[in-house]
Amino acid sequence: MKGKLILEDGTTFRGQLFGGSNATTEGEVVFNTGMTGYQEILTDPSYCRQIVTLTYPIIGNYGTAKEFNQSRKSFVGGLIVDELCEKPSGSNMQKTLAEFLTAEKIPCLYEVDTRALTKKIRSAGTMKGVIVSEYTSQNTINEMMALPIRKNVVEMVTTPVMYTLDARANPLNVVTMDFGIKRNILDALRKLNCRVTVVPAKTPAEAILALNPDGIFLSNGPGDPKDVPDVINEVKKLIGKRPIFGICLGHQILALAMGANTYKLKFGHRGSNQPVKNLETGKVAITAQNHGYAIDAKSLQGLPVEITHVSLNDGTVEGFRHTSLPISSVQYHPEAAPGPNDSVRLFDEFIDNMKTAKGA
Repeated sequence: MKGKLILEDGTTFRGQLFGGSNATTEGEVVFNTGMTGYQEILTDPSYCRQIVTLTYPIIGNYGTAKEFNQSRKSFVGGLIVDELCEKPSGSNMQKTLAEFLTAEKIPCLYEVDTRALTKKIRSAGTMKGVIVSEYTSQNTINEMMALPIRKNVVEMVTTPVMYTLDARANPLNVVTMDFGIKRNILDALRKLNCRVTVVPAKTPAEAILALNPDGIFLSNGPGDPKDVPDVINEVKKLIGKRPIFGICLGHQILALAMGANTYKLKFGHRGSNQPVKNLETGKVAITAQNHGYAIDAKSLQGLPVEITHVSLNDGTVEGFRHTSLPISSVQYHPEAAPGPNDSVRLFDEFIDNMKTAKGA
């Protein structure tokens, strides 16, 4: 069936609508430059309610498998691709991408000029869009476009209940505030002999400390960090109590809790090929990222922190460290799902901070 993406400025991109006339959706339209990892992208809660455009020209060529899912379900608003592969081949394949999209009820527009769409977003910035069939009435389109982009999407993706993932004997106890965490991040911590207790995003600081953690991990997640002021206030209470490590949204929330400021990027950083420079070593790592907001570097001035990493694409803050407390964070995803594993060592530094604080 023919379909189309209509951006809020009226720009229209046409293609084929997978799923029929009912496969309509609305949300912020973003793009990801990764060549692989489409299943991890579709199950990354950080994309909650967003319409994701994949820039690589053929998607679905190795199928899908349950082991690559990063959350309990897909939270994306929709998918836009150029070619949707009909005959995939993969040693681990359990379903085709088309079957996965059907099972997860993800609207998909394909045979779209994704290069032109990406150039549009890069020049005009991210904006709202709607995916509809070619025959959808203008009144329906207007009603969809009038719906506001949802705020505080963290509450949609966080765990509803606390749960624990055990590790080997004598593990370090890590409490993870779940803002939309990916499975591979939890796996990375468990592989480092951490007993991981995952708590809902709005868990009070007192309840977290009552679990007697050796360290506190602030996870990735979707949306504007300023949409969760209650979470920011609880993180503020945790500063100085235990070693803290944050990534992605957790990185931004930690900065806000320390008195810094954040702002929205024009089109964000989304892909598995983002170069980041370590200011301490001078080395460059290729990182996996997915975010639309960044920390205002000027707002860090006068705070007891130092910038440790910067983006080589636009100079934005990619990491900082407290000058006296065992607290640090980075803007990217060190566990690489999908993406390179250049930065997995950052988890080791978190482990070292916990062991030092514990006196082990």
